[in-house]
Amino acid sequence: MQTVKMYTTAVCPYCVRAKQILKSKGVEQIEEIRIDTDLQQRDNMMSLTGRRTVPQIFIGPTHVGGCDDLVALDGKGELVPLLNAA
Repeated sequence: MQTVKMYTTAVCPYCVRAKQILKSKGVEQIEEIRIDTDLQQRDNMMSLTGRRTVPQIFIGPTHVGGCDDLVALDGKGELVPLLNAA
């Protein structure tokens, strides 16, 4: 299973929802990077993604986007194959 990295903040309902979706697909570990406590990581996230909002989700090297993007990916049946890609 691919590694999952997620840029988050402490009080973000979309981050919570994204984590629930990923865990329901068998993801046991998510590397959370808190941008509310580390402003350098916020800058890093913005330079990597061009976005300011959280969550920003990476599955392996692929930038999925935010929670809505994750839901859309799952709706197209592409989330599990991405998670299971070697």
